[in-house]
Amino acid sequence: MFTRVRGRAVRVTLLVGVGCALLIGGAGLLWRLHAMAAYVSDGDPAEGSYVQEAAPADRAAAAVLEGPAREVPAPDPAARGTGTPGTGVRSPGAQGPGVQDPGVQGSDAWSAGGPAAAVPWRSGGWRPSDPLVARPAAAEPAIGALFSPGEDADQDHHCSASVVHSPGGDLVATAAHCVYRGILGFRTNLVFVPGYHDGQAPYGAWVPTRIDVDPRWTEDQDPDYDVAFLRVRRPGHPGERLEDTTGAQTVRFGPELPAPARVVGYPNATEYPVECFNTARAEGPAQLRLDCADVPDGTSGGPVLTDTHTLIGVVGGRDGGGDEKTSYSSLFGDGVRAVYERAVAAR
Repeated sequence: MFTRVRGRAVRVTLLVGVGCALLIGGAGLLWRLHAMAAYVSDGDPAEGSYVQEAAPADRAAAAVLEGPAREVPAPDPAARGTGTPGTGVRSPGAQGPGVQDPGVQGSDAWSAGGPAAAVPWRSGGWRPSDPLVARPAAAEPAIGALFSPGEDADQDHHCSASVVHSPGGDLVATAAHCVYRGILGFRTNLVFVPGYHDGQAPYGAWVPTRIDVDPRWTEDQDPDYDVAFLRVRRPGHPGERLEDTTGAQTVRFGPELPAPARVVGYPNATEYPVECFNTARAEGPAQLRLDCADVPDGTSGGPVLTDTHTLIGVVGGRDGGGDEKTSYSSLFGDGVRAVYERAVAAR
């Protein structure tokens, strides 16, 4: 009898303990969802757009510059290319051993007033990483980290992004899942820090004025449309254009695959970017893949580049951007082109 009663008491104690743990866990989850909800907005999900209010954006930029990043003078352009991985800054044309950048424009790139593309990598001067593992890279002005300060579980940089050429000179490309949180909506506390490294913001902190994604992403997070474009401004610097400050990547829609490519991004756990070179290939009709190990969380939204600084993808799409050995991107087809053109035309 004593053994039976004691066994029953143990079971009751275990059940009570499990119940308490579930209650505590549930309360924690509710608190986290409540915190997230404070930094999201419905926007216009039918169109796939959100117009950012100025005041919360300015507060987010100030929080980043008072917390994880600090403004420092931009490097002398003449000194770019001399930095060491994780600490230096190199120009958008410095893309690896043997690669030159004399400026030849792609046939399907946005070119009016934009940066010249490099000599096509297919003709030489490019080789894959050996081994196929991401390595630390020097920071670059047109590539940066995305922050979302506040109590929304992503206080430090959680994604990557890059400046892309546009007539307004104010456009950034990233992954849709970096800016739109499923049923919660668009993030309202995003801050882009181009050229970020080791807690430094040499080109300032930039906030969205507008975010555009494909409505098929807002509807059900279709991985074939995991791309976003952000129009941005720099608080406290009216009239300054991002592209004039950092340069920009050239966007290419309908890229010819396979193509020699480079993926770049900021892992959550590092204060500098990583990079890897390999051949980008089609993965079905609507995805691009690049096989390379150690491209971890945080690199989502980072650019997939060919011909030095021609953008053909952003880390995202299938499996949220990939796994331990492969990075994916939604293919830059007509759907992505439409979102780009909407972002460019919006007022």
